[in-house]
This record gives sequence, C-alpha cells and structure tokens, in this order.
Amino acid sequence: MKFPEFFALAPRLVVRDGLAELLGAADGGLFEYGYEDAVRLAGHSCPTVASAYMLTVHALRALYPGAVPERGGVKVEFAKAFDEGVTGVIASVVTLLTGAAQEGGFKGIGGLHARRDLQDFGRELPMQLRFTRLDTGAAVDAEADLSGVPADPEMMPLLHGCITGEADSAQHRRFAELWQQRVRSILVDHADDAQMFRIVSGAGATN
Repeated sequence: MKFPEFFALAPRLVVRDGLAELLGAADGGLFEYGYEDAVRLAGHSCPTVASAYMLTVHALRALYPGAVPERGGVKVEFAKAFDEGVTGVIASVVTLLTGAAQEGGFKGIGGLHARRDLQDFGRELPMQLRFTRLDTGAAVDAEADLSGVPADPEMMPLLHGCITGEADSAQHRRFAELWQQRVRSILVDHADDAQMFRIVSGAGATN
C-alpha cells in the first residue's frame, strides 16, 4: 500500500480515548491519527475529506489547549442536514477523530463512554460546525473556506473524459495528479491558514 508522499506531511492528531484504555485497545488510551486514516475511512482523498480532517484537528486543539483531546468527550452539531451535500462525508471524518457518533453509535458501558447521539444535524449555527466539550461545556464554531485553493481549469475537462471513457492513460494520470495537488495545498500549504480554517470560541475570539 502506497499513499502520495504528501500525506505524511499533513498535521497529525493524538487523542486519548477512555473506552480504548478501559478495554485495553491502546496503551493509555492514546491514538494517533493521520490524514491517511481519514482516506482509509472515506475510501478516497478529496478536498472535502481533507478539509473535514483539518477543521476537526483545529477544533479539537482549540477546545483542549495544551492538552490531549478526549475522544468521546465532544458533541458535534452541523448546520446542514445529514443528507445534504457532502455533510455525511464530513460527519464520518468527524466521528473518526472525535468519537462522536449518530444514533447507531456505541451506547456506553455502565453509563460511561457513550458515543451515540453525539452528532446533531440541521441546527441553527453561525458557522458550519459546532464542537462542544461534554465536561466543561466549552465550545468552538468552525468552518472551512476552500476558495483560496481553486480547482485547476484543466480538471473538469479531464474528469469528463475519465468518466465517459474518452480519456487515455496519460489523461487519467494528469487528472489524478491535479486532483491531489489541490488536496496537498489544503493539507500542507494551508494547514495553519486561519482564513481557510476558521475556528471561533464561544466568546467570539478567533483561535
């Protein structure tokens, strides 16, 4: 298995999962996630998966400043309905990193470590997402704006050719190259771009 080399350059996230620690799944309950984990989950690498990954990383770091985020300790609200646009894809990446699940999630053990119903959709929010800590109630609103990394003009004609079967192997490779170049720019070149990944605390201060 070989991923594009830039995957390894994307920011990584360490979280502590109390359920994993309880059940002996990970020493100290610590998990380290990288972008490749989101790709394995989604089955592809695209701007949506990349921005969902980065936005969640930034939100968790803002919620747990100087500390390891608690996986399973956050609820997440979405402005859009689950079946609207790419919301479902974003939600799956959010679940991976936060543990927050929908109604089919883990129901807990002895009243602890529940993940079920920690995602809510179609909420009235000032931004795309809201992440809220269950222990303190601290919250951050978050949204991604990818307008700073537009698609290459070559991509749509190439995509059409790939879908219709008219593209040759060189055109297939060129499309994939341009597609992943955009993903790389989001993950690496703009990893700390506060204009692309906006995180605002409950007090209204940008982190």
